[in-house]
Amino acid sequence: MSLSRILCIEDDEETASLLVEALNELGYTVNHAPDGEQGLATILSTRPDLVICDVRMPRMGGFEVLEKVAAAGPDFAEIPFVFLTALGDRDSELVGRKLGADDYLTKPIDFEILGAVIENRLRRRHGRLGPESDIHLTDREREVLTWVGRGKTSSEIAIILGIRERTVNFHCDQAMKRLDVINRTQAVAKAIAHRLITG
Repeated sequence: MSLSRILCIEDDEETASLLVEALNELGYTVNHAPDGEQGLATILSTRPDLVICDVRMPRMGGFEVLEKVAAAGPDFAEIPFVFLTALGDRDSELVGRKLGADDYLTKPIDFEILGAVIENRLRRRHGRLGPESDIHLTDREREVLTWVGRGKTSSEIAIILGIRERTVNFHCDQAMKRLDVINRTQAVAKAIAHRLITG
């Protein structure tokens, strides 16, 4: 099977070069567009397998790019779209997801989690879901790991879920044991890879 082609739309040169390097190491063919307008043109001309896109960019922002891609027809609307942004607030994430974004990851980029998200999205798109995971997490463990994956601390998760910080840490520890990993980042990445949580 040919290598999956990923388009990275990112106006920050340093972030873009890190992304391209990391994704090349994971075995993907990567193209880079420095702004939304060029990114949109590249999507329409090459139809990549997946798009990673910044939200705030000059000339055309990420949300506008996604709207135009979705309007281009069903062949384009099905391309997985992952937003990368420094905007960590809930309203921005909600806008992205309502527009049809598949995932929404905040900077600084956790490349382990990004890699798991990309692998999962491509597998779903190509219909290679594989067997259901034999790892079981409780609903609360999934909930806690989902927020960990969004970059929240234990104290922030405690406030969001209305539980004590000690309880958050307990659920994280239990999830790590079930997933057989040694830290939270690995737990999130493995949970995403096994489709126990979404990115």
